[in-house]
Amino acid sequence: MTQQTSINGGRLLVDCLIEQGCDRIFTVPGESFLAVLDALHDSPQIETVICRQEGGAAFMACADGAMTGKPGVCFVTRGPGATNASIGAHVAFQDSQPMLLFIGDVDRGMKDREGFQEVDFTTMFAPLAKLVLRIDDPRRIPEYIARAWATAIAGRPGPVVIALPEDMLLEEVTGLAARPAVARPAQAICPDAMGTLMRMLEDACAPVAIIGGAGWHTKAREHFTSFAERVGLPVAGAFRRQDAIPNSSQAWAGNLGYGPNPKLVERIKSADLVLVVGARLGEATTDSYTLVTPDHPGQVLVHIHPDPAELGRVYRADLAICADMAEFAEAADLWDDDIVPFDAGPEAHKQWLEWSSPLPNGHKLDMGQVVATMRRELPDDAIICNGAGNFSGWWHRYWHYNGFPSQLAPTAGAMGYGVPAAVAAAKRFPERTVIALAGDGDFLMNGQELATAVQYGCDLLVVLVDNGAYGTIRMHQEREFPERVSGTTLHNPDFAALARAYGGWAERVETNTEFDAALAAARSRKGLRLLHLVIDIEQLSAGGASVSGLRARAKS
Repeated sequence: MTQQTSINGGRLLVDCLIEQGCDRIFTVPGESFLAVLDALHDSPQIETVICRQEGGAAFMACADGAMTGKPGVCFVTRGPGATNASIGAHVAFQDSQPMLLFIGDVDRGMKDREGFQEVDFTTMFAPLAKLVLRIDDPRRIPEYIARAWATAIAGRPGPVVIALPEDMLLEEVTGLAARPAVARPAQAICPDAMGTLMRMLEDACAPVAIIGGAGWHTKAREHFTSFAERVGLPVAGAFRRQDAIPNSSQAWAGNLGYGPNPKLVERIKSADLVLVVGARLGEATTDSYTLVTPDHPGQVLVHIHPDPAELGRVYRADLAICADMAEFAEAADLWDDDIVPFDAGPEAHKQWLEWSSPLPNGHKLDMGQVVATMRRELPDDAIICNGAGNFSGWWHRYWHYNGFPSQLAPTAGAMGYGVPAAVAAAKRFPERTVIALAGDGDFLMNGQELATAVQYGCDLLVVLVDNGAYGTIRMHQEREFPERVSGTTLHNPDFAALARAYGGWAERVETNTEFDAALAAARSRKGLRLLHLVIDIEQLSAGGASVSGLRARAKS
């Protein structure tokens, strides 16, 4: 309905977000968008989550978009707020996740004078976002919000940045209303293309699939799992897309990225047909474009992606199909084919089960056994949230991701993502178990968002792995410059005491026996809980790397 009464731009903008289906925003407030905050006061349809740093707020919005398929929404102020939040836009872009980042801006009459905290956002965010907009006329707010929402969810999802001049939000308008909600375009697959794909599979001797990424969701997951199991197709998850199908599926072959199963690597290298569905085949997934090379001689590559701009961008595809992931997966599942089932799927799954079963390593706090305990004691659909660091490798290798969504982890490799993502997950799925994984360096990037978790009564468990170092960098340092430790040693606070200071429950853990008891105690409680795991720097990675081993190798 058209508004006949006079309202300001801030009120109109919030009405437009409500119409599009926004039910939650994450923000660090700023004086540049007070009109929006005032409108939110009278908008119970949208919950306003107040965060402690703009990077944390943007990560929460990024994670929320990953879980819902709708744009996660973040509001920050100009200058410092925008630069802090830019990390969230970068992750949303590289992870193909829908997000709207609103930035309060200088008054229209002050533009280009380098006023207080002024930044040229078009230039700043151009390489980090799908689209950068600035709304100078409040009468165009309905148009711009609908366009931003549609752009964020279409094709390869991603972030849209919208600058909001402060005086524009205060300007009164009449006769305007929100545009109707927009939906992601459904891109049906061409039957001829599907027929060609099925003939390729019939002719293949050793096919393999790599899946997960843009537009992947529950429907795509269910149908592709059914299809892969029916034809016996081994399915590998792209980097940090390990919940793309249930890991309990007989088709699941494991994950790609850092430290994959050597048997899976060999399977992909020897495949005669590689079916890529939703994944971009980025650097981490392909081991710097060597596992599957851009020209892949001797292999047939079928690439299915919802964005035509991604097809043929890096990889030469023998068959390129632009389609919605769910539409493709359903068509494949329902296709009446003559494919004789391969036995490779169950064989690859058996290899993965062996690879993902930890053996004792002799450390008094053995991280593989930590994950084994968590698998045994926690629900099958627990949501695992982590940032970047070697600590995450134990869960990438040994955790079985069976729920959806159950993995929130940045393919962009950003530190500090886990705690904010866990807050967003606990808000979105309060009935599920939510785990934030963090290293000591990773945690202190956004550990302040524990205050947000407590403020909103979030029920989450933080598992903090403390080796007193930036462990990933230390590993590379010992490999390249052994025994020359520089810039990687950390002096940490008492993390358990810190969690208690925020209002949570915490325990310090130094052995596996202590971990088992602490996890049981944590499970008996609600709210914020933190387990501070203290490990030796010698236990460098899930792949078995150690300081002494790297130094010995350098001397040999």
